[in-house]
Amino acid sequence: MSRLGLTLLLGALAVAGCRQDMEDQPRYDPLEASSQFADGMSARTPVTGTVTRDADLSPVPDKIPYPITTELLQRGQQRFDIFCSPCHSRTGDGNGMIVQRGFPAPPSYHQDALRKASDRHFYDVITNGYGAMYSYAARVPPQDRWAIVAYIRALQYSRAAPVAELPQSLRTRLEAEASP
Repeated sequence: MSRLGLTLLLGALAVAGCRQDMEDQPRYDPLEASSQFADGMSARTPVTGTVTRDADLSPVPDKIPYPITTELLQRGQQRFDIFCSPCHSRTGDGNGMIVQRGFPAPPSYHQDALRKASDRHFYDVITNGYGAMYSYAARVPPQDRWAIVAYIRALQYSRAAPVAELPQSLRTRLEAEASP
């Protein structure tokens, strides 16, 4: 056999060996109907308790695990404005745009019960949802959840800060604005 014939033969064998059996096998597209299961769905729901491969399984602290810095509060404000303010409003009073369009109002962050709630409570609500609120675990990573909690605390403090704890310059300004 000539060298050219041998090359052609090896080339033909290589092309024949590159079949796409795995790619061409029968399969279902996501959400496609199927007669394989009684419910007619081709996709199965995960078993209760299933966690994603990248899930953070470390214990969740009860308090904000980071130092409260300006950067953390700014990040929290940014994330709060994106994910929370449509329902809770930018001031946290529970009168966001969604509520103004007829959806049920969430509680105000300024009510006593939520002022006394733990940091972990807010973190858990963001993670797991609560009442009509669904989980934001897939959209808001854990660090950002804590940043949002820190910002919620800042919002709460902004309406309930004791005057005695304010710097003297602010107290003087408040007294000047309060007097006629």
